[in-house]
Amino acid sequence: MSDSDDEAREGREEFHEDPVGHTRATGDMTVGQLVEGYGDAGIGAASVNEAGDVLAEMFANDDCTVFLSLAGAMVPAGMRRIVSDLIRDGYVDALVTTGANLTHDAIEAIGGKHHHGRTHDPEKTPREHDEGLRDEGVDRIYNVYLPQEHFAAFEGHLREEVFPELEADPDSEGADPVSIADLTRELGRANAAVNERDDVAEDPGVAAAAYECDVPVYCPAVQDSVLGLQAWMYAQTADFTLDALADMTELTDLAFDADDAGCLLVGGGVPKNFTLQTMLVTPRAYDYAVQITMDPEATGGLSGATLEEARSWGKLEKDARNASVYGDATVMLPMLVAAARERVE
Repeated sequence: MSDSDDEAREGREEFHEDPVGHTRATGDMTVGQLVEGYGDAGIGAASVNEAGDVLAEMFANDDCTVFLSLAGAMVPAGMRRIVSDLIRDGYVDALVTTGANLTHDAIEAIGGKHHHGRTHDPEKTPREHDEGLRDEGVDRIYNVYLPQEHFAAFEGHLREEVFPELEADPDSEGADPVSIADLTRELGRANAAVNERDDVAEDPGVAAAAYECDVPVYCPAVQDSVLGLQAWMYAQTADFTLDALADMTELTDLAFDADDAGCLLVGGGVPKNFTLQTMLVTPRAYDYAVQITMDPEATGGLSGATLEEARSWGKLEKDARNASVYGDATVMLPMLVAAARERVE
């Protein structure tokens, strides 16, 4: 070996000897052991290991207020029970989600079901496939089908069990605007009540768990959903008004009063930004953050924005522990939650 090779090694500042190991996968391993073993590997496996480590530390910190941001079609895809279990078992202090997830959550709570479907029919063009579903009264969410009659049942549920409880007393001079968190709380109460009354086999779900555990559910873009659409339609003939800004004080107070704060960001969009921006009006920032996304940062969009970028805005503490996992949340969320809970419990 030449002297120049020795000199090159001595001058290395970035490189530190830390050989890549080789992950094992055996029949007797737990999910937690698999994710821990990912720490020996590189590329995406190393990121999954780091995310599992950060999430476990966040869950184990009794002084940490945990915000869960849930975007995408997570409920129709079958992730509903994971979220409701996290809430019931005390791992989530606030949920920020979409009106779509709350809509599909309520549909299952009152007896509806999503069904396995397919993205295309090999004997038809993609357009013909979806035109056929339209004719049959079936809505498609990628490879999940939902019969449209479930939306009619959902509308009836809202109009009979939810909205009247929030409407002004006919003898009063008018109703105060209702916060979105009040709407989601009432939705959770009604979901739980109907689920029990009608002896529905399926779990009462996310909103019901949040109601039962006094965990607030924020839905900053509720109007971008069937839930919001139905609320608007009901308000045309009833003394009922939603206040889109009313939740801001409650959410900010929750962040302001936190000793430590952490967030689990599943997908991007409005829930992600609403969760992160809360820290901009407090004297603190998130101490822990885990993100699951499939969006690249090069687009400049919020959904793909890195947590390092969020640090530049003051949404994360400079010394915050954070990790990002790039992949399908229906695959990554159960794995990370199982691994973190195994370690904590």
